[in-house]
Amino acid sequence: MLTVRSFAKINLGLAIGPLRPDGFHELRTIYQTIALHDIIRVSVTRGVGIEIRCPDPRVPKDQSNTCYRIVERAMSALKARGRVIIEIEKRLPVQGGLGGASGNAVATLLGLERALKKALPDAERLRIAAEVGSDVPLFLLGGTVLGVGRGEEVCPLPDLPAIPCVVATPDIAVSTPKAFADWDAHGALTPASPSDRLLMFSRNMSAWLNSQDIYGRASSGVPAGKRRGRAGTPLLDLVRAGIENDFEQVVFPQYPELREVKRVLELAGAFYASLSGSGAAIYGLFASREKAGKAAARLVKMGIPAVATASLTRRQYWRKFR
Repeated sequence: MLTVRSFAKINLGLAIGPLRPDGFHELRTIYQTIALHDIIRVSVTRGVGIEIRCPDPRVPKDQSNTCYRIVERAMSALKARGRVIIEIEKRLPVQGGLGGASGNAVATLLGLERALKKALPDAERLRIAAEVGSDVPLFLLGGTVLGVGRGEEVCPLPDLPAIPCVVATPDIAVSTPKAFADWDAHGALTPASPSDRLLMFSRNMSAWLNSQDIYGRASSGVPAGKRRGRAGTPLLDLVRAGIENDFEQVVFPQYPELREVKRVLELAGAFYASLSGSGAAIYGLFASREKAGKAAARLVKMGIPAVATASLTRRQYWRKFR
């Protein structure tokens, strides 16, 4: 049985665009993988079928499970036979906005390939991942990733530095389809049209990317290593570009306690705090592990589940994944 870590993600900004003919919304977002993870175990035995094992009753064990769906497609594409058994050890919240189910699917796919000693071409992996879910493909890249389309069209961005963060997971279930429906019903909340919001996001992204390069230098040409006290400069520059999560406009009015969690993180020293996806997870980015640890402890003392962790660069993601 092969064991694989299945990491989580947060969204650094999320712009909701117009409704598409396929029923999805056009989106723009920056995904960032973080160190929080589930554990996936995959084995292939004689026989046929797919079996999901997980003690968490909220995790589906049938064809609706992302792991089931990705294995079904991968076995066909690999022309492989056998009974696939998937054990899921949940440490991430279910439907919390951290991409837990999507990360589980990719971890299962890669574990399956290792078990079968067969591998799909990268393009085929991405195609299958996009069929399974909108934010599944990002976990085939890791690190800092641009998501467009309905979120399934992904492109690796220059990695942001690893940064301490706190992830709070209030015991609130936020329905993503309902959040989108609320956004459509309250379109008057935003002065800009959906298309304008996507354009604004793209311009902010372009301005940020233009100020960085793959060697970690700002447009001034000063190497990142010499800008003492500003190790997180690329991320700070991105925050200053005006990134925000549109879902906050419709989720916070319905769940004011989530807005309060964000406020607590900011008061505790987070230089950026936001809802992840449609929630209910909320994260804060901090300048030091010490500040992140204190903020997490403060939330736990208030009765809100929270943990201090860190973002993962692409290299860290794959090293820890394997």
